[in-house]
Amino acid sequence: MKVSIITVVFNNADTITECIRSVLDQTYRNIELIIIDGGSTDGTQLKIESFKDEIAYYISEKDSGIFDAYNKGIKKATGEIVGILNSDDFLYEPETIDKIVKAFEDSKADLVYGNGMFVSQNDTSRIKRIYSSKSFKRNYLNFGWIPLHPTIYVKKEVYDKYGLYSLNYSIASDYDISLRWFQNEKISKHFLNDWIVKMRLGGKSTCIKLQRRKSSEDMKVIRDHKLMGPLTLVFKIGRKIPQYVYPQLIRPHINSNKNVKKVRKTEPYRSLSFLRNLFTSKESVSN
Repeated sequence: MKVSIITVVFNNADTITECIRSVLDQTYRNIELIIIDGGSTDGTQLKIESFKDEIAYYISEKDSGIFDAYNKGIKKATGEIVGILNSDDFLYEPETIDKIVKAFEDSKADLVYGNGMFVSQNDTSRIKRIYSSKSFKRNYLNFGWIPLHPTIYVKKEVYDKYGLYSLNYSIASDYDISLRWFQNEKISKHFLNDWIVKMRLGGKSTCIKLQRRKSSEDMKVIRDHKLMGPLTLVFKIGRKIPQYVYPQLIRPHINSNKNVKKVRKTEPYRSLSFLRNLFTSKESVSN
């Protein structure tokens, strides 16, 4: 199965190389990388062009925003599976796409999604927020549940049948399209209980200055999809609290990828014995 990974970027010379490298270093080889640049002026284009022989498609031109750029990339995609990887972010490990493709093959699903995490902008080994997911039940959507968007991979035919990203939203179109997918019973879903992506805090949707506008757009999306209105928004925002708290509680236990995987699989934070061991450990948890 061919996988198309779409990366959109605008003036992100500091991180675009790591993003591209994480795709090119995948053990799964049948990948086409599509890069849509919004007309960068900070040297981003030179970084991208250094990989020109390994990039399937690249264009640099002004666009109408991130979702317009996504749509441009999707229209150029020739893979059976399509995923989004923003220029601030990188795939969790070299085997990530191998695992995603296997999940598609084994489940025969139209959509596969997994877990993701946010890391420090300047120190990507420092985990700031854990965004884990779970097997889907439709009622979860009313309570603000939705998988982290860059962990969602879909068959190209899903875009062909059900449409691209709406340009009616400047920030929340990823939430809108995710709800369109998860509310659609004709689209089969499969949860891959593994880490898919690391995202740097500070991207467009995580910037504190834009959170008010994002909440406003989220509210419009929630109403358009006939969820529980302000209550759904409250739950959606509230879900972020434990995502930030959890890494702080177990910081000494998640300094390596190996330990993070162990945390995910055993979920020790649910165990009273884990909490007892945590606070009696010789390692101190920094505040």
